[in-house]
Amino acid sequence: MRESRRGFYESFPNIPVGCGEEVVPVLTVTANQWTPPLMNNFKLPFVALAASLLLNLASLQNAVARQEFTLPKDVAERSININSEGTRLAAHVFTLKSASSTAKLPAIIMAQGWGGTQSSLFRDAAEFAQAGFFVMTFDFRGWGESDSRVVLTGAPPDNSALKFTAEVRAIREVMDPLDMGMDWLNVLHWIQGEDQVDTDNIGIWGSSMAGGFAIYAAANDLRVKAIHSQVTGTLDGREMGRTREALQEATKRARGELAYPEPRTDWNGLSGYPIFARFPAYVPADMLRANTKVALQIVLAEKEEYGTNPAAIALYEAHQGPKNLEIIQDIKHYGIYTTGRARSHALAEAWFKQQLTAQ
Repeated sequence: MRESRRGFYESFPNIPVGCGEEVVPVLTVTANQWTPPLMNNFKLPFVALAASLLLNLASLQNAVARQEFTLPKDVAERSININSEGTRLAAHVFTLKSASSTAKLPAIIMAQGWGGTQSSLFRDAAEFAQAGFFVMTFDFRGWGESDSRVVLTGAPPDNSALKFTAEVRAIREVMDPLDMGMDWLNVLHWIQGEDQVDTDNIGIWGSSMAGGFAIYAAANDLRVKAIHSQVTGTLDGREMGRTREALQEATKRARGELAYPEPRTDWNGLSGYPIFARFPAYVPADMLRANTKVALQIVLAEKEEYGTNPAAIALYEAHQGPKNLEIIQDIKHYGIYTTGRARSHALAEAWFKQQLTAQ
């Protein structure tokens, strides 16, 4: 079923296109009409593309640094901890102060993409809370405020002992899609026990790489009712995890010849080195077929420089449930956090209102 986007957004006439920022037009198309203008970038030398991505990341960091966040007076915030396979995940909850402790609010769970942390999402989270949602942001294991998974640096004193003292090494700020996907699932498990949440109406919001993680989570937990995935990242890790470099690294690590990467090791302009051996089993594009009822909204940047738009559009085309596709004109990947932020946020809020609150 294809959503009628014109009719859908006419139901929400207050969606801004600027909100005091540069006005950003939105291009609404079907997948077979869309040709990504920057796919030709793959003809350029890889070094030039990587340098371009580094400049874009620096621009994003500067833009985010200029955006000060002040918690609105009508919004309450609290910190919580979630257990994900024995590792503490740090999360923040945002709700209206006027909401009762047993209000049964529709919920939105949010996470940031490759190299990002939840602190950059607080503004959006607070605005969603003002719209009446129970909102949770979280950091993946080894990132931001969350604890790290640890590994032994040597043999244990007794390999049959359940408790012992040993030296360990933290695995921090690496990109492991299966660990991160499991973190999503454990956050979803946690929220099922929250008295303030309407557990029949849970939406998830992911940006960039986390836009793919959100789809992975919905594919594995059928309790997810709606997805907003923006500037959607990798949806099929098989090619990335089967290169010669990936296989060589996996062999060395399996033989104890290669340690885990140092925190935030650069990889082609991205902060956080990928654990390649974990990518072949990460295929959210295929896995979403298990959840044909989830409402899927994908919001993309017209001038996306990472080349991920075609896969996101193909997923949209293949999805059998409620769906909506929006392409914001004249922005690149990181523009979704600056000039395109107000528009993308409004699209997400409208989507969650329709899918999680409509009777």
